[in-house]
Amino acid sequence: MTTTRPRSATSAPAVPAVAEPSVAGSVVLYRLYDVGYEIQLDQAQDLLGLPRGERGSLRPPGPPRAESQAIRIENPPITISLAAERVTLSSDRVARSAQVSARIFDFGVVSLRVRVATPGMLAWQAYSALGNALALAPEIQAVFDRHLRDLTTRIRPAVVRPEIATIVEDYVVYRIDRLTDAAGTALPPSSLRDVDVVPLLLDESRPLSAEARQELLPYWFSYYVDDLAILTWNNALVVEPLGSDSDVELVLEFANAQLLELRYYDALLDAELPRMYDRIASARRGRGRWIFGHSYADLLAAIQTLVADSTEIVERAENSLKVTDDVYLARVHAAALDLFRGRAWRRGLDHKLAIIRQAYGMLNAEAMARRSELLEGVIILLIAIEIVLALVVGRH
Repeated sequence: MTTTRPRSATSAPAVPAVAEPSVAGSVVLYRLYDVGYEIQLDQAQDLLGLPRGERGSLRPPGPPRAESQAIRIENPPITISLAAERVTLSSDRVARSAQVSARIFDFGVVSLRVRVATPGMLAWQAYSALGNALALAPEIQAVFDRHLRDLTTRIRPAVVRPEIATIVEDYVVYRIDRLTDAAGTALPPSSLRDVDVVPLLLDESRPLSAEARQELLPYWFSYYVDDLAILTWNNALVVEPLGSDSDVELVLEFANAQLLELRYYDALLDAELPRMYDRIASARRGRGRWIFGHSYADLLAAIQTLVADSTEIVERAENSLKVTDDVYLARVHAAALDLFRGRAWRRGLDHKLAIIRQAYGMLNAEAMARRSELLEGVIILLIAIEIVLALVVGRH
């Protein structure tokens, strides 16, 4: 396994003029949605008419790389093919075939995918133009919207607390199955240069500086001499001659699902913190109910539920995919999470959960102190009553 990075700014040689390569492959567009707290996958299988125990193939049969056995999935998602579509982009009015499929994760995420295959071999510039046009096309978004409505309607009884979040993750994988020169001779992926991939992955037509290329294209991976994976924040280029090898796409899809859950619960806590402070202030004003311990009880229960739900689902998402050993896919997965700033999102989430836990502890201690004061008052009152009764009885 090798890991390559763009050349340093001080050593980058001039780019020689070479013939434009041709490619055959596809453009795979992803939209990932949080549709509820949890999805009961067995029930969803029944609703989708899939046999129990069969959730669709995560990867085509017979993984080509022994190291891909390092992938461990705790609760495999449902994989289902949804429909064949004809997509016509307004930019060129060309109708293209597209295959729509989905993955349904137990932690409440639905990943929709639209795959558009190249019409035979395309020149590199034409492939870049097609990929950029598809990534921005409103016609593609309309396909996603329609299939999201249809799919969530079908599986709604299996979704716990169903609600489609406004936060959405989108990603594009440019999959190249064949790379050749003008004469049709196969080219190794190493023949691709920074100036080739910049228009495709960064949608930049002007040449970038060496410093910018190194900053924006830091992750280049290859395992065999005929494969390559380049990762960026918004998309990835995957060169893989074996059609049965989709492990890199699988790892990237899981990483995007994990990012979505981190972003969703981070935004949820951002919205809940001000409301929590308002409810605390309101509870403290409600002295009458508060004296009997009711005013804080509902608030404490709500805070405890929020912390438990956020912690459980985020940890389930993060543990949904395990790539064991320090191998190719583990490096790809780690690089994707690094690009997506997964650790930073998790630190922010943990910080907000810590604030909420502190508030819970403070309120709980305050409520217990007030109850203790109330009990002490009751005891004093009972003692006073006994003394008064004793005095009254003694006089008679």
